[in-house]
Amino acid sequence: MYMAEGKRRLSAQDWAQAALAALADGGLAAVAVEPLAARLGTTKGSFYWHYDDRGALVDAALALWEARETDAVIAELDGVEQPAERLRLLFELVLTFPAPDSVALLFRDVDDPRVGAALERVTRRRLAYVVEQLRACGLPEAEATTRATLAYAAYVGWWQLRRIVPDVAPPGAAAGPYAALLQQLVDPR
Repeated sequence: MYMAEGKRRLSAQDWAQAALAALADGGLAAVAVEPLAARLGTTKGSFYWHYDDRGALVDAALALWEARETDAVIAELDGVEQPAERLRLLFELVLTFPAPDSVALLFRDVDDPRVGAALERVTRRRLAYVVEQLRACGLPEAEATTRATLAYAAYVGWWQLRRIVPDVAPPGAAAGPYAALLQQLVDPR
């Protein structure tokens, strides 16, 4: 395929990243091939080189979201020796992260089968991870599950507040005290 001088060939990953950005900005409706091609400075032909249809692109964007905002976070936290410290770092990370987690943004499209399935899969994985850490801290399964569910509900609510009334839920480092309090509420000690 001929490429004009100074232009690079786009990959499927480039398209998935652009689709994920569009999904975060404007929801599922914003994942449209022509506007994405314009944003990427290319043609629809580039899209069809990598994907059969828009649905495949949406699936790729959701997989990228899951890999970045769940798989990568868990992998990084697993490098921490103590489960209580993993939880402290997790709560600090998710509440003080300056940009919104797409989980809150994806809720607007939860009725779409692709988005709903991805949200359910990610939510279950995240809950299971927190339960696992609480179990490693010595809590029985039922209590660990209750605390993990409460912590995740607080996390999702935090990002909803950040979208609706941002002055109530401060961004970045200013959210540190909230993360510390969440840790206290969930702490198994």
